[in-house]
Amino acid sequence: MKAHVLATALLISVAADSRAIAADLQQPFIVPEANPASTEGWAFAATPYFWGAGILGDVEQFGLPAVHLESDFGDVLKDLDFGFMAVGEARYDRFSIFGDIIYTKVSSGAATPLGVVAERVEATSETFAGLAAAGYAVFQDGRSNIDIVAGARVWLASTEISFSGGVLGRISGRDSATWVDAMAAFRGRYFLTDHFYLNAWGLVGAGQADLDWDLAAGVGYEFNDRISTVAGYRALGIDYNNDRFVFDVVQQGPILGLLVRF
Repeated sequence: MKAHVLATALLISVAADSRAIAADLQQPFIVPEANPASTEGWAFAATPYFWGAGILGDVEQFGLPAVHLESDFGDVLKDLDFGFMAVGEARYDRFSIFGDIIYTKVSSGAATPLGVVAERVEATSETFAGLAAAGYAVFQDGRSNIDIVAGARVWLASTEISFSGGVLGRISGRDSATWVDAMAAFRGRYFLTDHFYLNAWGLVGAGQADLDWDLAAGVGYEFNDRISTVAGYRALGIDYNNDRFVFDVVQQGPILGLLVRF
C-alpha cells in the first residue's frame, strides 16, 4: 500500500514538473517590456544625437534679394561654432510625451573686393527648432509600438551681419523671425530580434509657416534595458515667408544617436 501511494505521489510530481517545463518552453521567445523596471509607472529616455545635415534652399533677410543656399555637411561643419541636438521622452503605458531640440550657430566671414565701403563682412546665423508633442500607442506588442502624435514646433532663425573697415566700419545689423507650427505625426519602433530594431517617424504641419515636415528612419541596436544606439537618415523641411523674411530650406543627412533609459 505504501509503495502504491509512493508511486502515485511520484507520478503527480513528475506530471507537475512536466507542466512547468512545458510552460517554460513556451516563454523564452516572448520579448520583454521596453522598461521592465518601470512597467507600473513612468519610464524616461534621453537621446543626444549627431546629425550630419547639408542644406538646400532660399533665404531672404535684411530686405535684400533671396540668396540660394546649397551646402553639404562638410561646408557647414567648417563654419559651425556650436550645435546641440537631443530627443527626450516620458512614457506611461500607451501614453507618451516627447520633445526634440535642434540648435546650431554658424559664423562666416569674407574680405570685400575693394575694401572701400568695408574691408570685411562677418555673418553669424543661429537656428533653433523645438518640438513638444504628446502621443498614444495605437499598436503595442512588447517593445514594439506605433504612436500617433500631435504637438507644436517653435522656430527661431536669426542672422547678424557686421562690417569692419571702410565707410561702413563698426556698423552691424540683425534680422530674425520666430514662428510656431502645429504638427501631426506618427512614430514607431519594431524589434527584428532581441537586440536589433527599426525605428521611424514622420511629421507634417503648418501654421505661421506654409509647410513644416520632418522624416527619419533608422536601425537601432539595444545593448541592454538601458542603452541603445541608432543610425539612420533624416530630412527636415521648412517653408516660411513673412514680411520679406524667407526661410525656405531642406536639411538632410545621416544621423547617429545614443538612447539612455532611466
